[in-house]
Amino acid sequence: MARLSDFLTMPRVVRHLPATAGGLPPDGEIVVDAPDEDLARALDAARRGSWEPAAALLARTRAAADWQLRSDHITGLVTLALHHVGWLEDWCRDRPTDPGAALVRAELAVRRAWEIRTMTGPGTLPREQFEAFRTALADAAPLLRAAAELGPDDPTPWGVLLTHARGLGAPREVFEEYLAQGQVRAPHDLALHERALPYLSDKWFGSYAEMFTFARSAARSAPEGSPLRGLPLWAVTEYSLEYTVRDGEGPVPRALVEAAVADGVELSARFAAGDPMAAALRNHLALALFRSSRRPTAALETFRLIGTDARALPWTYLGAPRETFIEARRLVRMRVARGTPYFRGAVRAPAVAPAPAGTVPPPQAKAVSLCGAPPEQVVKAVLLTGTTLRLAPAPGGRTYLETAPSVDAADGRGAGRRAVFALGGAVRLARILSRGEQWPVVVAQQEGDSYTLTLVRDGEEIAAHMWRGVADVPALTAASAVSAAFAETLGVTDPRPLTAVLRDSGAPRRHLADAFAALGLPPLPDGFGERDEPLAAAPGARVVIRRSLLVAVREMLGPERVRGRAGRPGRRPGRRPGRGGGRGGGGTGRG
Repeated sequence: MARLSDFLTMPRVVRHLPATAGGLPPDGEIVVDAPDEDLARALDAARRGSWEPAAALLARTRAAADWQLRSDHITGLVTLALHHVGWLEDWCRDRPTDPGAALVRAELAVRRAWEIRTMTGPGTLPREQFEAFRTALADAAPLLRAAAELGPDDPTPWGVLLTHARGLGAPREVFEEYLAQGQVRAPHDLALHERALPYLSDKWFGSYAEMFTFARSAARSAPEGSPLRGLPLWAVTEYSLEYTVRDGEGPVPRALVEAAVADGVELSARFAAGDPMAAALRNHLALALFRSSRRPTAALETFRLIGTDARALPWTYLGAPRETFIEARRLVRMRVARGTPYFRGAVRAPAVAPAPAGTVPPPQAKAVSLCGAPPEQVVKAVLLTGTTLRLAPAPGGRTYLETAPSVDAADGRGAGRRAVFALGGAVRLARILSRGEQWPVVVAQQEGDSYTLTLVRDGEEIAAHMWRGVADVPALTAASAVSAAFAETLGVTDPRPLTAVLRDSGAPRRHLADAFAALGLPPLPDGFGERDEPLAAAPGARVVIRRSLLVAVREMLGPERVRGRAGRPGRRPGRRPGRGGGRGGGGTGRG
């Protein structure tokens, strides 16, 4: 049930929410654990069967003793090897003493063991599954020893051994030996210490008090500006999985947790916006600030500093990392808008340096939706969105749909308007459009080099998948779950062809088209991804101009009122230009 406070603060949200988007990249640009340019090239080559770029990449990080970057690159290569292993097998065969190959193979074995443990999700682990997990970890032990021997100066194998020890329930002296060996090689390596942290937590083999003591000690010993100084934030994440920090419950004093967050804010400010060295720190900081709900402005600023560089940890603890990151960011924006006074308040705009001369602006998102109903049914739902939309008939009694900002601009309606679409994108619009309807909406969106397929029904997002040119392939279980959701909703008997498409990579535009074909849907409109409004030239296209809520309801009650020239309904007699708008007047829709 809606609370009275929600109604009282909604005008603030409507007024200030658009300003909170300043300095934030669009949702479509968010990538989890995005590889840097060097790793992206190595991953792309590995997909084609060439391991040499990966070998050269890891050799450079070892020569430079850049252990944090080496750990990040190992993680990216292992994630690829979970689904494309041939290149790694060739590498290990051709260079059996390469420390990079040995390390990737060892961590891959440990990762596969942990996937066995987590495949059923949270809850009690079945005995057979637990035994399979322990057996897989035991089988990985010789590979870990080999990696440590081949890279005697490298702390990374010892970090992997810490994860291995935790899974096997190794005694404390084994854990401490692994940690000491890693610290001898790199006393301030963040990756090593963050792997050690969970072992010391209450849910494993220590206590939360001990975990915080370890994190604070490591942070104090780190040099000025080192990301390791933010390790207490990792402890806050672990602790918050069990206790609600803002209520002060649990064995750790609330002041200690708040001090860790405050120190994290200060440390984050020492790095430039978008600095990859601070990305992990800032993702943990953003989660801590989001959960506290007391510092929404600081949380919003942290999301701005993160930019597009979302990390799987810590968001994977709460669900699908990318979707969780985006939803947390949206809720933070809502909190900031809700807490800003209506008349004398304003959302502080971020300081944005002017773009250098000749800078190419970022590409705008291009989206087309496919509604599972004919135009005469869809138009009634369109009227209530408060957005100017273009409809075109699609084969099979369906309807293509896109926003038509050019029509608003040509009609003088675009300036100063805050349309529903501008506040949330194509998926948000599909949620509004489909609410209370029996037919689903499939949203195809292109933004930069990413292509996204989303399924919405009755106001809820059912499933989604994104392809990128160098994106990691999803696990078979994850892809199967997404394809099963699409198949059940759209009445497809065999979801396996879609599963194969979801796990393909290298040509996102083609994969999106293949997904439509696998689902038995009409093809994407000509020009999708190339032109802003591809339906403008589609046969039978028509535009429904945005209405106020009152006018929309009147037109729904009297369909004969919906009239106008071909492609554009006319205004009602006596309506003055520029006075209409979206819901509630003024063109404002839901935030």
